[in-house]
Amino acid sequence: MSSRQNCIKSFSSNVLIIAIAIILSLSIAQTALAAEGQKASHPSEGLFLAQIVLLVVSGRLLGELMVRFGQPSIMGQIIAGIILGPSLFGLAFPHAQASLFPSNEAQKSMADAVAQLGILFLLLLAGMETDLGLAKRLRKSAAGVSLAGIVIPFAAGFALGELIPDSLLPDPQKRLVTSLFLGTALSISSVKIVASVVREMDFMRRNIGQLIVASAIIDDTVGWVIIAITFGLAEKGMVDLTTLATSVVGTLAFMAVSFTVGRRIVFEIIRWTNDNFRSDLPVLSAIIAIMGAMAIITNLIGVHTVLGAFVAGILVGESPILTRQIDVQLRGLTTALFMPAFFGLTGLQTDLTVLADPSILLLTAAVVIIASVGKFGGAFAAAKISGYSGSEALALGCGMNARGSTEVIVATIGLSVGVLDEKLFSVVVAMAVITTMAMPPTLRWALARLPLRKEERDRLEREEFESESFLGNFERILLTVDGSQSSRLAAWIAAFFTVTRRMPITVLDVRAPIDESEEREMASANGQQVPPQSRTIAQELREFATDLLSAAAPDAGLTAASDIHITVRDRNGELETVLSDISSTGHDLLLTGVEPSMGQDGRFSRPLQIMTSAFKGTSAIVSARGPLPERPRDLRILLPVSGTERSIRAAEFGLAIAKAAGAHCALLLIVEPRQVRAIPRISDRGSDHQDVLKIVGEIADYYGVEVEKVIQEGPSPELSILRHARSGRYNLVVLGVSKRASGGLSYGSVADTLLQTADRSCIFIETDLAPNAVLPNQS
Repeated sequence: MSSRQNCIKSFSSNVLIIAIAIILSLSIAQTALAAEGQKASHPSEGLFLAQIVLLVVSGRLLGELMVRFGQPSIMGQIIAGIILGPSLFGLAFPHAQASLFPSNEAQKSMADAVAQLGILFLLLLAGMETDLGLAKRLRKSAAGVSLAGIVIPFAAGFALGELIPDSLLPDPQKRLVTSLFLGTALSISSVKIVASVVREMDFMRRNIGQLIVASAIIDDTVGWVIIAITFGLAEKGMVDLTTLATSVVGTLAFMAVSFTVGRRIVFEIIRWTNDNFRSDLPVLSAIIAIMGAMAIITNLIGVHTVLGAFVAGILVGESPILTRQIDVQLRGLTTALFMPAFFGLTGLQTDLTVLADPSILLLTAAVVIIASVGKFGGAFAAAKISGYSGSEALALGCGMNARGSTEVIVATIGLSVGVLDEKLFSVVVAMAVITTMAMPPTLRWALARLPLRKEERDRLEREEFESESFLGNFERILLTVDGSQSSRLAAWIAAFFTVTRRMPITVLDVRAPIDESEEREMASANGQQVPPQSRTIAQELREFATDLLSAAAPDAGLTAASDIHITVRDRNGELETVLSDISSTGHDLLLTGVEPSMGQDGRFSRPLQIMTSAFKGTSAIVSARGPLPERPRDLRILLPVSGTERSIRAAEFGLAIAKAAGAHCALLLIVEPRQVRAIPRISDRGSDHQDVLKIVGEIADYYGVEVEKVIQEGPSPELSILRHARSGRYNLVVLGVSKRASGGLSYGSVADTLLQTADRSCIFIETDLAPNAVLPNQS
């Protein structure tokens, strides 16, 4: 059977499934109606549930069908609502449609409440998907494209609103506000639709793809500000300078506070909730509370709640912890319930039969043309002025011409405040559907014409490495300390990672807490209050991280000082229990610097065994030998490697430290004679040592670190490491290890020997506990 026949068969099956599901849903709804017949004059819970189930099921199935045809799923959800509304179902079976979706205000208000909540969740999710870093990097080019793409269609839409006859306006006295809504609806792109198509085409990391998405982000952000202010005007019914000034100043103040103090507050709420609650999904509840509070604030300053929800989403998305878990939880709730319900209800309110009126049909055509030509022309012209090629400008113009969810929400708000009636609402929704469905094929065609530049290829290779790197798996550090020299070295290492990788750090003093009498004796002996070591280390860590930032070059790409997040955790129970609790709150990398590091049996000490066993993530043991260097760049790092993945991962760990510290780094490749005769291990990367040097060399190039490479053959790796460390005056050895089955904590003979005999500092990192990590491609 040919592929075309398979497609036809699959299509027929999908249509049959959808038809059966809708028929079953309608049957359930009719049953609910019959059961509630005696209460027809009152809101019916059964009818409400039948409506929501029907919208969710039909929206999901039609959304799936649209995805298979290369269209966004929300198009299927809107079309499902249109089918169930007066355009088709109501036209064919008016009584059944009226019974299923009655015009009773009390009944409608129940579904409308879900729709309004859906708008907030959609805007929250859109904000979480907004990459402000991308918009900042491309702000000059993206701002020009976005501004031109907003101004031209906005002006055209506003002019159209001023010219249309009074008979097509819901209230001629509010013509100005209606014109503002039309201009806004025609001018804003849907970043969700744009990003999904760019991502599908694998252009998200291409220059033009990033510019399209960055422009859409700015577009969306500016658009929601405009919508919020326009809503304030709509409530007054006229342009009042006092109201306008209050809305603009209030919005600017809200945005300024949100992106300064608000960022820190949101992160602390998420962190505190995550670290202290033990019930299910506490962070999700905290995010909903944050969204609600910010939506209420924007409502109080006289602008729409959507702005508060959108900004809340941006701040939540910038939280450096738990972003993956939050995204999955929130996306599941929004995608499964609120999206199909909201877009389905939008389709229900759309009456395409009004297009039978020639004047409405002509208006719809004019709106689609103005929206498409204005958006495409503005983006195309701005791209050409910015120096982009014709094919790149064409892709930008096509990419920005998608409305989707944004315009649907704008239209819904306009309808709710009375500046749009059902005719204009249907026109705007029809425009959103047409332009959104036209955008994916045109953008695919335009992107397929773009060649890959050398600069892009190099950057893509770097980004590919970062996405597959060993360190890319870690999100949050737990630093365990006891006030020793090893604690201070571990704090150095933690500071390197927080400034280069924006990783929040929790500091825990693992020593047993002292009682009040001991604390008083220590205070009287020293003449002052003695702070816990965890707080002392945390303060030193913050100062050290700040010094690193101040000494770094402006273009080093390091974390901003405001993004250094250090938390102190008190030991309030058994060490195993405390560590187990902490590792369940998103901490995935343990940096432990405690002494003694070696027990009486010559293996790692009992406290280290307890910590590495209780912690569920990856552990790195820091053992300081001798005084610490005065400056980070005085570190001299030795990276012993062999043919195993764990040694190469440890090399990446050491290279990241060298990059942050500006330290000298050497690679010691140890070739054991017995390797030639031994059966290759699964973790071996190949017997040719040149392959290993090439792999580590590529990692060093990525971090921008010059590496001294030494190949040494001998039967005793541990002696080779110690000999080379002493002769080369290296003061830090980074070794990749894996646990051995034994009575105590052992990482094998090489690690145990270094622990017993090394006269310089070592880091032993468990590099076999990150199953998702992938080494760079060796091809």
